[in-house]
Amino acid sequence: MESLSSILSPNTLSSSTHKRSPLAASPYTVSSLSFASLPSQQKRTTTPKRTSKSTKSLSPTIPTTTTTNINTSSINTTTSQPPKKVLIPIGFGTEEMEAVIIVDVLRRAGADVTVASVEPHLEIEASGGTKLVADTSIVTCLDQVFDLVALPGGMPGSARLRDSEVLRKIMNKHAEQKRLYGAICAAPAVTLLPWGLLRKKQTTCHPAFMDRLPTFWAVKSNLQVSGELTTSRGPGTTFEFALSLVEQLFGESVANKVGQLLLAYTADDSPRKEEFNKVDWSVNHTPHVLIPVANGSEVIEVVTIADILRRAKVDVVVASVEKSVQILASQGTKIVADKLIRDASESIYELIILPGGIVGAERLHKSKILKKLLKEQDSAGRMYGAVCSSPTVLHRQGLLKDKRATTHPSVIDNLTKEAVKGAKVVIDGRLITSKGLATVTDFALAIVSKFFGHARARSVAEGLVFEYPRN
Repeated sequence: MESLSSILSPNTLSSSTHKRSPLAASPYTVSSLSFASLPSQQKRTTTPKRTSKSTKSLSPTIPTTTTTNINTSSINTTTSQPPKKVLIPIGFGTEEMEAVIIVDVLRRAGADVTVASVEPHLEIEASGGTKLVADTSIVTCLDQVFDLVALPGGMPGSARLRDSEVLRKIMNKHAEQKRLYGAICAAPAVTLLPWGLLRKKQTTCHPAFMDRLPTFWAVKSNLQVSGELTTSRGPGTTFEFALSLVEQLFGESVANKVGQLLLAYTADDSPRKEEFNKVDWSVNHTPHVLIPVANGSEVIEVVTIADILRRAKVDVVVASVEKSVQILASQGTKIVADKLIRDASESIYELIILPGGIVGAERLHKSKILKKLLKEQDSAGRMYGAVCSSPTVLHRQGLLKDKRATTHPSVIDNLTKEAVKGAKVVIDGRLITSKGLATVTDFALAIVSKFFGHARARSVAEGLVFEYPRN
């Protein structure tokens, strides 16, 4: 049977219950990001902003894959100027969705991104329990010059960034030189405000922290660009935030191309989800969900699904099919799985979800233990699902027979005669699939809704500052 990488078009991209921060749920009802409306003048407020000239040559590429290569779909920006340097600091309790989406999007645009830990160690546990591994320590960045410094939020992550004296020095010098900087979620109020870096700048942040901002300068918008400063509200607005930073660094044409690769721009009439052969997923105990990962797995999908399900109080286990729990995911992001797949296989899961990524999906397909788990899952009538390129893995194992499904647009015609092309998420009985990347938040919320009902999904969405239907 042909390999997954040969099926895909070369010009397309490919535990225990953890305690949540106060941002896990919010009593606020907010109007937030709809990918279909990016960019939206009603949801994006700006003052005069700095933008760079559009780059000359644009072509999405995927490198030849090996067992160690990363699945990348980046924009080649042919220019005589050196690459844009970006610093993303992280600490204990950083919001993982925000961190990985910002890093992923900027790297796809061609930025040279450094992820730096403000902690004594490079490995940090994020707010939802995901373990991220930084590229370097913040101390090594003290004398470097960056074109952009972007702060992810989360609690206590934003406070850990604030308390880093090295990062404060970097940020103050950076702002004095009128270079671009940004912050999202709690970081504008908790980190930048005490440093005096919001002075006379209109600012937004997560609704739970809006009362900390100076009233005259506080703006209730998903995205706010005020000169060199860009701020945004939360995990559900991170794609919009990151694409704005890309636009300011590389120009509008690059931002648009990256947005298309991410599937961030969808038709206004595209349904959020479609469901066939409806069955009840509810259980009388905490649902157990397995997310197998491999080198090359799409990091946005892994982290977003795990984060959102944990917010909903699902017991999520991220299990490595590699020999090590440390994974080199897509776009060079390093994460640490909870277990090896052989150890995870000793338990029973209500749902097994395969993340995408061309290289990662191929490696998942080759795991004998995972094949056995999926076969047992189907035989026992339990749920399973996949996003992006990984529905192809289910197809190759005969698990999409007579099932309606969706996947990344580049492979949907190779899946099944029952492929559904319009919806972001498709549910057929005990199977759930999605296109991936920017649709994965809808995917995870659909799972929450199936397990717990619409009210729980909407509550989680509000904490994310993500637009979600009332009914």
